[in-house]
Amino acid sequence: MAEKKKNKKKWIYKRHMVVRHTLGPFFRLYSRIKYGARIRRFKEEGKRQYLVLFNHTTAFDQFFVALSFRQHLYFIASEDIFSKGFLSDALRYLVAPIPIKKQTTDVRAIMNCMRVAKEGGSISLAPEGNRTYSGKTEYMSPSIAPLARKLGLPIVLYHIKGGYGVQPRWADTVRKGRMDCYVSRVIEPEEYLQLTDDELYTLIKDGLYINEANADNTFRHKRRAEHLERVIYYCPDCGFSEFETDRDVIRCKRCGLSARYLPTTELEGTHRDLPYRFVNDWYEAQAEYINSVDLTALTDTPVFVDVASFSEVIPYKKKRPIADGCRVSLYGDRITVEADGVSEIFSFKECSAVTVLGRNKVDIYFGDKIYQLKGEKCMNGIKYVHFFNRYKNIVKGDENGKFLGL
Repeated sequence: MAEKKKNKKKWIYKRHMVVRHTLGPFFRLYSRIKYGARIRRFKEEGKRQYLVLFNHTTAFDQFFVALSFRQHLYFIASEDIFSKGFLSDALRYLVAPIPIKKQTTDVRAIMNCMRVAKEGGSISLAPEGNRTYSGKTEYMSPSIAPLARKLGLPIVLYHIKGGYGVQPRWADTVRKGRMDCYVSRVIEPEEYLQLTDDELYTLIKDGLYINEANADNTFRHKRRAEHLERVIYYCPDCGFSEFETDRDVIRCKRCGLSARYLPTTELEGTHRDLPYRFVNDWYEAQAEYINSVDLTALTDTPVFVDVASFSEVIPYKKKRPIADGCRVSLYGDRITVEADGVSEIFSFKECSAVTVLGRNKVDIYFGDKIYQLKGEKCMNGIKYVHFFNRYKNIVKGDENGKFLGL
């Protein structure tokens, strides 16, 4: 028994620190040049362990956070990055992120966090679990409070400001602008152990909240609005609709309503006034609209149709391609996927979760399997998440429920 315990594989290795300090200067320079990021060092770090929590704005956030610390941080990451074959193996070896299944209660991830903490490591994650689509900090699961309590580490609240302006989640481009990344507060165990889980959750949620729906800074690029259709699927004139973008303009394909996305991140109607000043205003109006719709009545014809590749995700291993160029139809109660030799129906009743990853990937948790849709560049993935969660709210009798999964 003693020999087995001695031979148990560790999570933390010295090579992780070697990688961190070898690549750190390069990533710091890259962050400054590419993102305009001012990354402040955490001078009070000392030699302690921490649970580092940050708001999630860009695809590069984990690097900004890591560069504020001298020690190596073990980041919690979506299972999607662990299904990329050799690249996933390299990530495991070099930096050892902690895998988690999105939108599920992942006991394995919790146990791995405790294991890392027991071995002396510091852990970092974005409690939102998703990058913001609107510039405002997204929903955080209350489960962050009991996790923090279990780990018993000092909690670092880390702010990333300007990220939404520099690299909105819906965009492929990085804009010229400024970011500020820094530790905003440390909550010591002596403080939060006196709190209830609800009180600790509120402290974390309020401490990380940032709303970048403002015109305080400018972020310049010629194609500022490109792919804004990845987040907007509601037109104030047409209801559910499809959009297209060109350079700095977004346009409804049905009625022609259009708006210009300004360097200040404000919206400006091109032919008439637009009822929204920021993307966040439009995003909230969209959520309000879908929460007013009875999706159980929209089952005869698809509300939206996309083209996407279709694969099965083997968690923490690989993706098994099934078909390309599939017709994906979104109804009020299901998603269907059709191609030569493929005909799948994913009833929302039988799905445990529908999530969006990155810019245009959608994961469907169906039974004990995970399927992934990877759409064309302009595909709006968030509507699948919103439809699923709105349907679930209706069928469980919570028609006034507002939560749409993000």
